[in-house]
Amino acid sequence: MVGPRLPSAISRLLENLTRPEAPPPAGRHGNPDAVVDCAVYTNGARRGAGQMPYPEAARLARRRGSFVWLGLHEPDRATMAAVADVFGLHELLVEQAVSGGHRPGVETLGEVTRLVLRTARYVEHDQLTATSEVVETGDVTVLIGPWFAITVRHGPVGPLWAVRRELEQRPEVLRLGPWSVAYAVGSRMVDSYLEVSEHVQHDLERIEEETFATVRSAEFAHIYQLKRELVEFKRAVLPLAEPLSRLLEMRELPAGLRPYLADVRGRLARAADRVAGFDDLLNSVLQARLAQISVDQNHDMRKIASWAAIAAVPTVIAGIFGMNFEVMPGLRSPYGFAATIIAMVLIGGVLHWRFQRAGWL
Repeated sequence: MVGPRLPSAISRLLENLTRPEAPPPAGRHGNPDAVVDCAVYTNGARRGAGQMPYPEAARLARRRGSFVWLGLHEPDRATMAAVADVFGLHELLVEQAVSGGHRPGVETLGEVTRLVLRTARYVEHDQLTATSEVVETGDVTVLIGPWFAITVRHGPVGPLWAVRRELEQRPEVLRLGPWSVAYAVGSRMVDSYLEVSEHVQHDLERIEEETFATVRSAEFAHIYQLKRELVEFKRAVLPLAEPLSRLLEMRELPAGLRPYLADVRGRLARAADRVAGFDDLLNSVLQARLAQISVDQNHDMRKIASWAAIAAVPTVIAGIFGMNFEVMPGLRSPYGFAATIIAMVLIGGVLHWRFQRAGWL
């Protein structure tokens, strides 16, 4: 009885091992922790107090003419694929939303507009060093559809819970639909740029004080570090001007949001001017520090040359009298040694006085 069953058991085992894994059931695959918040907004007010499953939220928004705001943080590919099935997103939007590090920009694919912004945060530090992290950045992608807004954030910088809370307190803006989310996120990002620029300005002021102080350190690697961090900050701020201008020209943008976005663009221009000014100032400080180092090195070389000239006097005299000639002036005089020492001291003293007057010592 055992013999005939053994081959069939082995065949079933092999079949189970080679059978392709069944896809996880809908609503359970992906990273559930990626969903930060999801809510439906109707007439400028949030429906319900807690987080709503996004399939249900999408169904309610379509039925009642509202819109959904789904917030995601670093979703994996499976999570974005599930979101794309519910909201009808193109596969290219899924690929772009999964990965971070994108440049600020705006593009439209079908009925969905993709807006990318860079997040920025100032990292507090007691003293700027050659390894200090000054500005930490990330990115936020906002997908705006006819009845939904999806925000996808990468990196620890720029949480959007405060943006959602502030926007929920402005029902007149929420009534304008999903584009109000794009405005709120963009406004918060620009405000963070201005905050970071104020902190960076304090760092620049400290570096200026150190550079032109009477007693200063010979180290200047921290200036290069601040310049590297400032380059990263510029990559977040400067490229955003063109996408904001394009948003203001889009027909899909509600007329009520145009003044708000124009204000955001104006604040961004202020932040960009500050960053450009910081870059010029930091270049000037760096050039001044390098010039100071060059001057200090020249001063050290003059000191070395002066002492070498003074030391050359006794060396020459001792070399001459050490030639072992039998006939030399003062060789057999009882005052020859004393006179030679006095001559060395006098000539060295005169040279030292002259070098001091010339500023070499």
